[in-house]
Amino acid sequence: MALKLVHRFPQLSHFRIQRISVGPARLLSTSRQSLCVACLCTSAGRCIRRQGCLRLQSNCGIRSLTTTIVREPSFVASSSVGLHRDSVPRFQLTLLHRPTAAEEQGFQQRLGICSSSRQVFKLLHSVEIISDTMAAAALHRVAEVEQEDNALRDPTVLEKDTVRALCFQLEQDSARLTDGGLVSALLACTRLYLDPWSKLMVRLVSESQTRLDRGQMSVDELCTLGQAMLAIEGPGGVMLEQVMEEIQRQKPAQWSLAELVAVYKLLQGILGEDGKYRDLLNAMHTHTMTVTSRMAPAAVSGLLSALVTLNQTQAMPLVISLCKQAVRHVPYFTDEELTDVLGALMHFGHSDHYFVKAMEKYVPTMAFTSHPETVSKVMQFFGRRNILSPTVFDAVAESFVYRADDYSSSQVAQQIVAFGKLGYLPPNAGQVFGKVETILRTRFSHFQPRTLLNLLHACILVKRFPVNFVSKVFSSYFLQQLQEEDTIIERSVLAQLTQIYITVKLECPSYEGPRLLPKYRVKSFLTSGRSLETPVDPHLYNSVKAGLVDLLGDRQYFGSKVLTPYCYTLDVEIKLDEEGCVLPASHVDEVYKRIALCIDGQKRFTTNKRQLLGKEAIKQRHLRLLGYEVVQIPYYEFEKLQNKSSVVDYLHQKLFPHTYRLSW
Repeated sequence: MALKLVHRFPQLSHFRIQRISVGPARLLSTSRQSLCVACLCTSAGRCIRRQGCLRLQSNCGIRSLTTTIVREPSFVASSSVGLHRDSVPRFQLTLLHRPTAAEEQGFQQRLGICSSSRQVFKLLHSVEIISDTMAAAALHRVAEVEQEDNALRDPTVLEKDTVRALCFQLEQDSARLTDGGLVSALLACTRLYLDPWSKLMVRLVSESQTRLDRGQMSVDELCTLGQAMLAIEGPGGVMLEQVMEEIQRQKPAQWSLAELVAVYKLLQGILGEDGKYRDLLNAMHTHTMTVTSRMAPAAVSGLLSALVTLNQTQAMPLVISLCKQAVRHVPYFTDEELTDVLGALMHFGHSDHYFVKAMEKYVPTMAFTSHPETVSKVMQFFGRRNILSPTVFDAVAESFVYRADDYSSSQVAQQIVAFGKLGYLPPNAGQVFGKVETILRTRFSHFQPRTLLNLLHACILVKRFPVNFVSKVFSSYFLQQLQEEDTIIERSVLAQLTQIYITVKLECPSYEGPRLLPKYRVKSFLTSGRSLETPVDPHLYNSVKAGLVDLLGDRQYFGSKVLTPYCYTLDVEIKLDEEGCVLPASHVDEVYKRIALCIDGQKRFTTNKRQLLGKEAIKQRHLRLLGYEVVQIPYYEFEKLQNKSSVVDYLHQKLFPHTYRLSW
């Protein structure tokens, strides 16, 4: 086994690994009573069976774990020195006399409410007998409360006697640990950033390899081992590959819910390696569909997050099923879990009516207390899915006034962008945008150029004009910053700059600052990708066009998809002379009036209300300021028309409400 490990990890050949005696240990007792060999290294002051006092000594001497703290890379190197009885906590790690299931469950529950490593140590000192799985769980809890930014908040926690004693006993008795305790302890050590080449880690990895070769580990144990090796070796490790081969031999249809979640999480860490595990994933998706109704909030969130990482776009039925289950859990998700759920639904482009209703009930209760990133993700979700919920938006707007100082620049922008995209102003709009102006004034330099541009553009969509900051956006310095982010400024970014420029010209006549140079202006807002205009719906357009031909008598009397000098594209343009007569579309002279017909399909409105999106509202607003008579043909009115006659009558009433219609 040692040779196999050295071949697999060549670095080990540079370390002198002591041979640990596996023969009977010499047990010393101050009471001179005979001691049972079931006892491990403890300081409980008595034998497990006979209440005697004992110490375990190996042939290589009495040893303990000491640590040297290293932040970069974030691992802790360990070595062995003398362990004195007085420094060891009073508890026993037992393998032959395990605590009862009730005792283990009670320990796990008390461990779960520990909020500091000090509390974990206090709990350990309160028990005399713990199993290997309990010891590993304690190390996991220490890692959870001490982890911060891929390192330990207080690395000296590893020097505590309790941690040293636990690690010492796990190292000495690795061969006698249960499979579950062994792999859990190994994973806990990686979370504590112990040196992979320390004697403890080498011993645990070596023993794990032995158990893996036997092929008797459960799926859950394989996943735990896989997570540990992922942390040690990375996704391309040999041992991790062996773990995955073992998992692929199993039948997903027979897995428990916990095992399914564990395998998804492991695959998420491996990133699926370009379809390498496609068959396994498809089998898992099929089985998971049958158990989603039993999933807890953490499982729903974890699976959705894994599906995003693995980009399982073919698993939409599973995504929909998980979304339905998420409806039940909305009030019970943690902030992090809800953030992951919303991110996944945006990734897969899915939203559920019942999920939205659940969010409408929940958001007013959390807007003032949840993590800023979660609140921002809520607004991003509603904005991305074009769902206008006054209940949600008003609650977030109210909290924004009080909490915005604690938000990052990107979080501020995400929330305001949602208001602009859906063209919605909350009742306290004055306070909200007053707060935005204050933040811009005090933290202007904190905003990334693209983030700032998105924020200012969102403001103009809802008639809020950040004139004091437009001059900075049009400055050569800011434009140079935009160009540094991207070698070539994207067309969508230039379109935003152009629309801000047009807005200032049309709606802020008092503005006297710098203008946007012509080279940064676009000629049309209608582009592929992130367009500032929504293309006309082809089916609706053809129906309206046929009606116009019947109404006007000939196709020559209206133009289609006409580009204006101000970058907007008209769905239909009709020209009239001074007497109100329709002119041919090609006519240039004697045009007294222009009618801009906006054929507004479903995609130009919010998905749940008959309200134009912000980009469509500003287009119609600007066309009116440019002198056009804007006539709106919304899909929800036009679709009610049953025949040609009703279509012609409808169009006549819309275009010429005060004139008598002639029959051709």
